[in-house]
Amino acid sequence: MTLSVLLATGSILRAQSTPPAPDPQSPRMEADPAAHLIESGFRHLYELNFSEARGEFVSYQKLRPQDPLGKAAEAASYLYEEFNAKGVFTSSFFLDDSKLLVGVEGKPSENRNAGFLEANRQARDLAKKRVKLDPRDANSLLVLTMTDGMESDYDALIERKQIASLGPMRQAESEANILLAIDPSAQDAYVALGAANYIIGCLPSYKRAFLWFGGIHGDRMRGMQQMQLTAEHGHYLKPFAKILLALAAEREHQLDLAHKMLAQLTAEFPSNPLFARELDLLEKRLAEKR
Repeated sequence: MTLSVLLATGSILRAQSTPPAPDPQSPRMEADPAAHLIESGFRHLYELNFSEARGEFVSYQKLRPQDPLGKAAEAASYLYEEFNAKGVFTSSFFLDDSKLLVGVEGKPSENRNAGFLEANRQARDLAKKRVKLDPRDANSLLVLTMTDGMESDYDALIERKQIASLGPMRQAESEANILLAIDPSAQDAYVALGAANYIIGCLPSYKRAFLWFGGIHGDRMRGMQQMQLTAEHGHYLKPFAKILLALAAEREHQLDLAHKMLAQLTAEFPSNPLFARELDLLEKRLAEKR
């Protein structure tokens, strides 16, 4: 599932331990007021403080209205909140094929998330305009990978339209590959590739054969390797990759890897009850095996 994608849009300026005295004749250089907002917003997101996260992302948009990253992050906050409410990031959902490969309970019309759809559309439109001007705009390519990946996730899990989800999934995969060819350090992009590879690889063999003829391939182990790249070297999407990797590892009976990811998430986000609960459930499973 793709939440993919994001490049650092500027480092946070840190004061040196012993800064030189400012020249009174020189203009003062203020730290970028927008620099911390995306970082802080994503932290709120992974702490399940969705309103606070959106507040940071909206503030970022006001300071940088032409940067599609802010609107993409806002879209991510709506989708992550919806997935959290529906239990998508839990072992009870992810380990159950009737849920993971079918979608959340309830009618699609009841689950429709207008906030996500509009924010995602605006982010994509902004990113496309920038890529049209500069095809090597890495930040905008990351946003396109993210928006198409999120649309694919939304179609498959919220709208329960698995076939419709394949179009944006392929688009996200293509954009991620272009981005990584331009900037191999953009490790957040691998989560889009990994989620697509893993979920398609989980489909029954007859469905995979059908997709194969359409040029869509899936490989569970390769998907996990790609998610692990983001889990180890990603930036904004690093925690997202970790929870996906942990749940995939549980499906594959790689319980030590799942435990490692969940323990890291619980330590980094102690106020998130989801991570702590999943870690507790996994530790009980491990105790039963001993």
